[in-house]
Amino acid sequence: MGVIRLILENDLRIPLLRLSGFNADLLAFFADRLKVQQRAVGVRHDLIDAVFSLGGEDDLLRLLARVAALSRFIESDDGANLLAGTKRAANILKIEAKKDQGTDWGAVQPALLKDAAEKTLYEKLGAAKTEAARALEVEDFAAAMRALAELRAPIDAFFDQVTVNADDADLRRNRLALLAHIRAAVHQVADFSKIEG
Repeated sequence: MGVIRLILENDLRIPLLRLSGFNADLLAFFADRLKVQQRAVGVRHDLIDAVFSLGGEDDLLRLLARVAALSRFIESDDGANLLAGTKRAANILKIEAKKDQGTDWGAVQPALLKDAAEKTLYEKLGAAKTEAARALEVEDFAAAMRALAELRAPIDAFFDQVTVNADDADLRRNRLALLAHIRAAVHQVADFSKIEG
């Protein structure tokens, strides 16, 4: 806890895994201690889990900056609705994976996008994913969240207007691939499956 406090209070950007003797197990221990420390100041532990579970994050300041942006985003209407839409997509994929005994839906085939809502979602997903990735490269986590917020309306329209489990097997698989594409887009910023609510 003392090391964490020193890092945070002095705004030290330290890639912990590059320190001699520091390993993944020790990083997991630090993450648990960080959750305790942050819970004491009102930060939700599930948001820390959602960011930390992406892997590769060993800079505590960057992790907490990402968590702060995620917290603000999830508290907004767009964030709450995107979370709900993403969880719905993930639940459908989970159910269908059990039926099909697999989770590889392949790439989305644009030629198989029939309804306007799925075409729009596909286009918006590509744009949002690119914009979020660009923002993450410069550690502008709020901009990454704003890029993802653009998906709220297209995801809502998709679920309102498109039947995922179409009778046509190719259409069904393509729509499941589109849902996997939603999950991949938001997974750039956090693992939404770890977020409660």
